[in-house]
Amino acid sequence: MTADGRAWDPWFFAPGIFRLMPLTSDASPRTLHIAAALLLNAQGQTLLVRKRGTTAFMQPGGKIEAGEEPVHALARELEEELGLQVDPAQAIFLSQFSAPAANEPGFIVHAQIFQLSIDCAVCPAAEIEEVIWVDPATDPAVELAPLTREHILPFYRRSLSAFA
Repeated sequence: MTADGRAWDPWFFAPGIFRLMPLTSDASPRTLHIAAALLLNAQGQTLLVRKRGTTAFMQPGGKIEAGEEPVHALARELEEELGLQVDPAQAIFLSQFSAPAANEPGFIVHAQIFQLSIDCAVCPAAEIEEVIWVDPATDPAVELAPLTREHILPFYRRSLSAFA
């Protein structure tokens, strides 16, 4: 590292040539901070949503605004996207995960995951085009966002196995 905060890039090297790069490169992924729900019905199914103009299904939720608590961001997003009014105090924090963003190339989502149970109908609103309930014990026959496929559904399956 140099005194001005730049680091030598070991991936670009030729005899007699080297390149100094800032520590934060435009090539590094950018992070989106989101709050998402493992939204469950009485049968233990979880709700997945698909945004308009996209193909991957994911947990409902969205970006956390500056100064906003993740659980309040989740309540806001659930109302905007699904017309659900939830009490943030009823949301149970489960974990946090990171994965490549499904719909924004070059971005990573860092998600705060909360569990909520509901017993009412859900209708897509705002940018949500489709909603489906899936059984977490089986792989749904739809395209899943990396966060849902690699982290959230496996996490939920493990928790079900632990209590079986």
